[in-house]
Amino acid sequence: MTSPATSTLVLTGANRGIGLELARRFLAAGGWRIHAGCRAPGHAEALADLAAAHPDRLTIHALDVTDGASVAALAQALGETPVDVLLNNAGVLNPHQSLDDLDFAAWEHELQVNTLAPMRMALALRPQLRRAATPRIVTISSQMGSLARPRSGSYAYRSSKAAVNKAMQGLAVDLQDEGICVVVMHPGWVRTDMGGSSAEIDPQESAAGIFSVATGLTLADTGRFLQWNGEEHSW
Repeated sequence: MTSPATSTLVLTGANRGIGLELARRFLAAGGWRIHAGCRAPGHAEALADLAAAHPDRLTIHALDVTDGASVAALAQALGETPVDVLLNNAGVLNPHQSLDDLDFAAWEHELQVNTLAPMRMALALRPQLRRAATPRIVTISSQMGSLARPRSGSYAYRSSKAAVNKAMQGLAVDLQDEGICVVVMHPGWVRTDMGGSSAEIDPQESAAGIFSVATGLTLADTGRFLQWNGEEHSW
């Protein structure tokens, strides 16, 4: 039997991959009330099963992180609930990113999801974060956005992750006086639809690491780029 929920997690992209495993991991830990966002709850069968098994601890919200009205509706639904952790997990990696086949419209969409949406979520939930005792914003980034790792290809994805890293670094500075910790995290190379079958770790291992790091953060950690196992990542 788990302990009563005492902390609140808002999780985006919760319907599959790392997001789904994060929902499972926070539930297994006990003590967490989870608000899980995904674009199409009607098609999120595994997430719906979790909610049915934990009706008092997991609520599913229809959430399009690229839509300001959708994000505002989530903030309104939360009301004055303190948010202890905002975990920006939603992300997209589109095809057609080589020099010979570059889709600029898809690049713009990738920036909307991977870069602008985490900032939109953070600002919309800023009042709820301020009400928490130890508020944390954790944005899932990628080593592919590290400027210390020169690589070619995947132009849209790499640039969107480099951009969100910089945005969150600035947000960490601006929200420090409000007591809100802001970090970005590389989740590992994970065997998901995005990471592919040849990736190094499974979603369960990644989620366990992210959970451990995210729940242990304090304001002293703000502005860091961390890996799923807690190690520092080069910017």
